[in-house]
Amino acid sequence: MPRRLAGPPVGPHGEDFSFVSPLVKYLLFFFNLLFWMISMVMVAVGIYARLMKHAEAAMACLAVDPAILLIVVGVLMFLITFCGCIGSLRENICLLQTFSICLTIVFLLQLAAGVLGFVFSDKARGKVSEIINNAVVHYRDDLDLQNLIDYGQKEFSCCGGISYKDWSQNMYFNCTADNPSRERCSVPYSCCLRAADQAVINTMCGQGMQSMNYLEAGEFIYTNGCIDKLVNWIHSNLFLLGGIALGLAIPQLVGILLSQILINQIKDQVKLQAYNQQHRADPWY
Repeated sequence: MPRRLAGPPVGPHGEDFSFVSPLVKYLLFFFNLLFWMISMVMVAVGIYARLMKHAEAAMACLAVDPAILLIVVGVLMFLITFCGCIGSLRENICLLQTFSICLTIVFLLQLAAGVLGFVFSDKARGKVSEIINNAVVHYRDDLDLQNLIDYGQKEFSCCGGISYKDWSQNMYFNCTADNPSRERCSVPYSCCLRAADQAVINTMCGQGMQSMNYLEAGEFIYTNGCIDKLVNWIHSNLFLLGGIALGLAIPQLVGILLSQILINQIKDQVKLQAYNQQHRADPWY
């Protein structure tokens, strides 16, 4: 007659064995915790920016309020990383699968946007031109927008969208005879050529520049538009942009990989527990 085992029955790997790796579990937890905290900062900054200033000019140029965009992205990031945090800590397969699926969708959307931007580069260029022209029109309406345009023109050594004469689209710089503005036919100071040893910025250096031809104006200001400068910069910095895109993609792929590994480990652990539970009642085990 077979002899009955003494003590509690154990599975094929022992009662204390676990398929769930603590390294994978807590690596995924702290990975999500980091981005969870970043998402809260994004939401806080977005709410602060929305409450502290009106963004009518920014919305007219960008069609989307940057503060609202920051809040929306932050909330989505908060929800996704929350699923990852709790799912990894509690070993919850449902939350981990939600996290993995959402992260995969975000990655595919980013990939599709990059491919579409490359395939329809002419339309993308047209959209950029529209945004820059709208920014020129609303230059004096929003201080942050004004500082952004000035920074871009100084950084890329350009003026306007296509040329410096695009500033005539702005009501303050418009060259029509009935324009009462003191800045009539002028361009912003950020269009001006600057000497290396210039200590004081002459903010009136763009006075009357639109009334000059290209050769005359070129002695005092940048005459080339910012659209071509921006396109040339993108073409000459493709490796940099590719590195940034890769830097955004790697954390997403790492999160997807870790979550799938942990999900498989949890499923194996559930099977092991079911096996042990089944054989605890077996008197011949």
